[in-house]
Amino acid sequence: MLETRIDRGRRRALLSAAALAAGPWRSARAAAYPDRPLRFVVPGGAGGAPDLLCRVMGAALAKGLGQAVVIENRPGAGGIVGISEVARAAPDGYTIGYANVGTLAINKSLYARLPYDPDRQLAPVAMTGFVQNALVVRNELPVKTVAELVAHLRAHPGKLTLASAGNGTTSHLGGELFKSMTGTFMLHVPYRGSLAAIQDLIGGGVDVMFDNLSSISPFIASGRVRALAVTGAHRSPLFPALPTVQEAGVPGYESVAWGGVVVPAGTPAEVVTRLNAEFNAMMNDAEVRERLARLSLETASGPPERLFELARRETPVWAAVIRRANARVD
Repeated sequence: MLETRIDRGRRRALLSAAALAAGPWRSARAAAYPDRPLRFVVPGGAGGAPDLLCRVMGAALAKGLGQAVVIENRPGAGGIVGISEVARAAPDGYTIGYANVGTLAINKSLYARLPYDPDRQLAPVAMTGFVQNALVVRNELPVKTVAELVAHLRAHPGKLTLASAGNGTTSHLGGELFKSMTGTFMLHVPYRGSLAAIQDLIGGGVDVMFDNLSSISPFIASGRVRALAVTGAHRSPLFPALPTVQEAGVPGYESVAWGGVVVPAGTPAEVVTRLNAEFNAMMNDAEVRERLARLSLETASGPPERLFELARRETPVWAAVIRRANARVD
């Protein structure tokens, strides 16, 4: 027994010495960061709101860091596929990911089991901003206002389809909230990202959609879909003539997407600090802000913790929406 204790003591001493030796090495590596390209994992398909936003941010980050930033689209399962890729990555600062209200707050209640734990496997880097959704319908649908849509839904219960960018997105749950608050029903049809859903909406395969202004705006502007309202507390500067859903007759309705950047837990603090500084700088750069504003992003900045603090506040809010809508995914 005495020998075993001595062996354990030696092992602890060796581990402590190794940790002390690794400290300066980690600091040196962090000081040299970055010395190779980064990959920016986007939990959504090409052409969707997260993809469009991240391509602008990725270009600005590459300029600030002096290294290439490669966008890697990993759509599917309400962002689970992409964010799980980030959670599994080496915590060295060379894999960053876009995380949003879905992957950080909604999925905790929507899915019975998650293959990732956002609180334990991810670390926040920066809050980047907020995006409103728009309530749109296919052009052939005989409704031009929110009130007309509600009346049509009540007259034809279960006959219309609600497309979304995927289970657990604000595109999905914004629609579920609308159904709950108006006492209507539409069959939910989830897609792997916004673009596929929008194309089916244009083609008449589905009827209604709530989608981020970042991805749906060009189709509204070109008249390929009909917009009825925006989903925030105020009107969008891009479409000032569009009322909010609240103004259009659903008091208290609000659904806003938000997002930011995360890294695998355990990423060196010096690296997180560097990345946070770069994202804060780009969110306050006039040219970048203008490009993001054209994608309907209301930019935000601040310390890394701001992202997870917002997630903690909104988790119970969306849990209530999921419970009322019985929208849980097994």
